[in-house]
Amino acid sequence: QVQLVESGGGLVQAGGSLRLSCAASGRTLSPYAVGWFRQAPGKERESVATISWKGGTTDYADSVKGRFLISRDNAKNTVFLQMNRLKPEDTSVYYCAAGVGPYRYGTSPREYGNWGQGTQVTVSS
Repeated sequence: QVQLVESGGGLVQAGGSLRLSCAASGRTLSPYAVGWFRQAPGKERESVATISWKGGTTDYADSVKGRFLISRDNAKNTVFLQMNRLKPEDTSVYYCAAGVGPYRYGTSPREYGNWGQGTQVTVSS
C-alpha cells in the first residue's frame, strides 16, 4: 500500500504561482500513473492533471491547460504540480492519487486510489 502526502498549498493572489508536491512512501510510484485532482465544496471531484508511469503522457483539464504543469521524479518518488497564473476559480482542495494498477493510464478519478489527505489552495482576487 502506498501512502501519498500532498504539500505546497496555501493562499496566493490571482496571477501568482504555487508548486504542489505529492510524496509517496511505502511503495515505489514508478510503475503507476499519478493524478492531481481537486474538489471544491459542493462540487464533484475533478481531474486536474494526470501523468503516466514514465511521464511520457500527460493530460490536463481544459481549464488549466497552458497554466499548470505536471511532472514526476521517480528517483524521489514524488510528483509535482506547478500552477501558474492562478485564478480565483482554482480555489479548491487538491489531492494526488496513484493509479489503481501498474502500467495503466487513465484520466478519470475512478481509475485512481490511495488518495492523499489533500492540500488547500486558495486564490484571492
